[in-house]
Amino acid sequence: MLIVLSGLPGTGKTTLARLLAGRIGAVHLRIDTIEQAIVRSGLARHPVGPVGYVVGYALAGEHLRQGLTVIAESVNPLAVTRDAWRDVGSASGVETVEVEVVCSDPAEHRHRLTSRTVDIPGLPLPDWPQVLARAYEPWEREHVVIDTAGQSPHESLTRLVRQLDARRAASE
Repeated sequence: MLIVLSGLPGTGKTTLARLLAGRIGAVHLRIDTIEQAIVRSGLARHPVGPVGYVVGYALAGEHLRQGLTVIAESVNPLAVTRDAWRDVGSASGVETVEVEVVCSDPAEHRHRLTSRTVDIPGLPLPDWPQVLARAYEPWEREHVVIDTAGQSPHESLTRLVRQLDARRAASE
């Protein structure tokens, strides 16, 4: 299965992806990690453009073809990138579940964003005005929405696992 976790910075995507990967034994592909590695190589500077996503698609496909479940985590703000992730799952012959992680409380979202620390050396973190100004296209198709506002990461994980289990049961 390919699980695509998307959403604005500071909504809890990385925390949720790490918890889910540990719970289900999946590979966690984080586009921020890929992009920062490309920057460290000297081949690009931020913003790196589509290269991080293209590398992510290739890695996800490789892992999926090995029979592994992949959690692909990125902002994923555009329909074209969302379609590309679905194409990776389809080409690999696996189900793709798209998950949008949101934080519906603006004060909580802002606090999370401004109080977090960099966990990837050298990765520039956006500030609140940059997050508000970011291009983020609305979703045009069915997807899972996990609102992390007012709940612990483990509560969000429980909600996500329930949604994934329900989808799995419906497809059997």
